[in-house]
Amino acid sequence: MELDDVQHVTVLGAGNMGHGIAEVAALAGYDVALRDIEEEFVQDGYDQIEWSLGKLAEKDRIGEDEAEAALDRVEAYVDLEDSLADADVVVEVVPEKMAIKKDVYDEVVEYTPEEAVFVTNTSSLSITELSEVTDRPERFCGMHFFNPPVRMDLVEVISGKHTSEDTLELIEGLAESMGKTPVRVRKDSPGFIVNRILVPLMNEAAWIVESGDATMEAVDSTTKFDMGLPMGSFELADQVGIDVGYHVLDYMHEVLGEAYRPCPLLVEKVEAEELGKKTGSGFYDYEDGEGAQIPSDAIDADVRRRLLAVMANEVAGLIGNDVADAPAIDRAVMLGAGFPDGPAKLADNEGLADLVDVLDDLHEETGEARYEATDYLREAAEAGGFHGDGAEGGDAEDGDGTGDRFAAYDTLNVAVEDRVGHVEIDRPHRMNTISGELLDELADAIDRLDADDDVRAILLSGAGDRAFSAGADVQSMAAGGAEPISAVELSRQGQQTFGKLEDSDKPVVAAIDGYCLGGGMELATAADLRVASDRSELGQPEHNLGLLPGWGGTQRLARIVGEGRAKEIIFTADRYEAETLAEYGFLNDVVPGDEIDERARELVESLAAGPPIAQKYTKRAMHAGRTDGEAGLEVEAMGFGHVMNTDDLMEGVTAFMGDGEPEFEGK
Repeated sequence: MELDDVQHVTVLGAGNMGHGIAEVAALAGYDVALRDIEEEFVQDGYDQIEWSLGKLAEKDRIGEDEAEAALDRVEAYVDLEDSLADADVVVEVVPEKMAIKKDVYDEVVEYTPEEAVFVTNTSSLSITELSEVTDRPERFCGMHFFNPPVRMDLVEVISGKHTSEDTLELIEGLAESMGKTPVRVRKDSPGFIVNRILVPLMNEAAWIVESGDATMEAVDSTTKFDMGLPMGSFELADQVGIDVGYHVLDYMHEVLGEAYRPCPLLVEKVEAEELGKKTGSGFYDYEDGEGAQIPSDAIDADVRRRLLAVMANEVAGLIGNDVADAPAIDRAVMLGAGFPDGPAKLADNEGLADLVDVLDDLHEETGEARYEATDYLREAAEAGGFHGDGAEGGDAEDGDGTGDRFAAYDTLNVAVEDRVGHVEIDRPHRMNTISGELLDELADAIDRLDADDDVRAILLSGAGDRAFSAGADVQSMAAGGAEPISAVELSRQGQQTFGKLEDSDKPVVAAIDGYCLGGGMELATAADLRVASDRSELGQPEHNLGLLPGWGGTQRLARIVGEGRAKEIIFTADRYEAETLAEYGFLNDVVPGDEIDERARELVESLAAGPPIAQKYTKRAMHAGRTDGEAGLEVEAMGFGHVMNTDDLMEGVTAFMGDGEPEFEGK
């Protein structure tokens, strides 16, 4: 079966994950049969889809017609045979119990068309074992969506022992057609990638507290404000459900051995039914208390090294057993868990040799199996890291000389095509927020683009359709207690980097789609022209945090919209619709969401076709005149004189006289 042959998707299970997957499939244009065992269950799932589509339309993520069309593609069923009659792909989303899933497949096989493909949405159970109760193990694989499926980009596509390559490629294509990012899990292994990293990390956090080596506050402060993870370890456990992580861990313990023995602290919470937010209390109190109140100044370096060491050992286990390679692991955990960097990169940055020493010391002290360093971890430490000597990437250029010829950045995608240098912020898992590393890479990319004679204009955008950039990665930047001197240097770093963009001799266009807030809006102010989708939200919310714009926002914004409007935007810390900021003069154009890429590309390509020398001196004259009108006029006069002796002027005059289109060469 080819992807084009897939028209009908049956989703078995209408709970939170089931109705979410059904909605995603319907939005992608597939006819969806949503089935559950009782009318009440399936109707609740259908109602949730209708509500969710309505919210997406309300927030302008999709059009009202698109929402109605997607809902029309979903049909609710209780009868199993009827739900499977036309199925091309069957997505099973029943409770995470092996026995229940096996019972479902005993029935499903009887009614499903012979050519249909089976996929199970499981976070840890054996794909191979499940496939072997069907009549088509070669057309059976895992398709692990993350909660909520409508918002989360990652889908782990997991191979069982018998899964064919054609099946894996089909399901990866299906995930991409749903707007998701598939990551291949090459081998059936408990926890796959993301849970194989997160769950042992949660367990080790519990062991640290159980042993009295650190407090819960110190562990969560370290994970959130030093390691830069989206939540503290215990905060995350409460959010997901302590029982959920425990059951995955218990399965790992059963299959993989003593290294995954659950910490008694987790067992106690599960037995007491203190499971986190959903029960009102877990590691934190959400009913009578204030929930997770995590101090930013309780960071413990020993806790960081211990957690990173355990995490590195899990990464090594996955790579050494050919479950996934380091780039796939990093990509999956960033997308699925919101890590600022992938676990392999975090471990490389800490130094694998040092982390091996941490494990060896802990193993000698405790004798616990979870601290026994894997052979592959030791090999990777000797080789210089999981990503090897080429971790930073090198220059690359494709055959026709028009593609990506820049360093393989970790936070940016940079490519040159049709005289346009395109810089895309590539941190969709963190809403394209701006970190210190991103500032470093952006400064380097701008320098390279400025020095490249093939680049005539620069386009700046953000990956995905949720955010151009939601601002500074404040959480990561708060590491170490936000020491004032470091903050001053960070401000200067952002000012200098954005200044490079503003001072570029080449026209710069910012294509804004989604959130453009704080540091993201400051970045956009450094562009020459700004075009936004009508669903975008813009603003400078720093005052809500007790901060102020620190990357040039107090200066550039006033020059663009005037001091009064700039003070309004900054002092109120409000979010503004794109149309409003177009009226204020901040945006040059506002277009429908599905037209932003085309309009931005059209605009920047028209600038790239312009006269480079005249553009350069025009920008310089304008910038010089901001603070000194006489200086601006002098630069203007010098530029005017300079272009009089260029080939571009003759080209422009000749084309004008002949009613043709000039082809400027910058000479």
